[in-house]
Amino acid sequence: MTRMSRSQHLLRARSLRLLTAGGMALAASSAFSAQDEASQEPAGDASWRIEFSPFTHHYRFSEDHKDVWALGLEYQTPDRTLYGLTAFSNSFGQPSAYAYYGWVFNNVWARSESLYLKLTLGVIYGYKVPFEDKVFLNHNGFSPAIIPAVGWRLNKNWSVQTNFLGTAAIMLMVTRKIDP
Repeated sequence: MTRMSRSQHLLRARSLRLLTAGGMALAASSAFSAQDEASQEPAGDASWRIEFSPFTHHYRFSEDHKDVWALGLEYQTPDRTLYGLTAFSNSFGQPSAYAYYGWVFNNVWARSESLYLKLTLGVIYGYKVPFEDKVFLNHNGFSPAIIPAVGWRLNKNWSVQTNFLGTAAIMLMVTRKIDP
């Protein structure tokens, strides 16, 4: 049996985490769907959501990459406009934040009311020396960002989504609606 290099070991560990996260999302989908069949939010309701990211997958391996976590709070207006703030540890272990404005698009597929698309525009803070060149147009740690996402509403309170982080990575996000 051959000995695995550090990069092969890290790639295998990240692949296992991706499979585990996907399995957890599927299991959660089944459990939540069984609990609550109402997958569509009522039109015109404003709502708050708390978001958590348990997993990020980078497209290219780098020895500099660290585990990424994210915790956010988002407000959705009745017209589906979004305002949010997310604190996260970036790919290089630096404390970071993303303040954004955006939109959510429901009923994007005729066969399912659960599928939604999301687009946010904002400012990221936190990519500093020596990693300031890892994000576009970074100036003193501040950089503009556009983050598209595809999500699946598990029920009226829970959803999972995939955020597309440019050419760097994808992030799995679990979201919980907070009832006032």
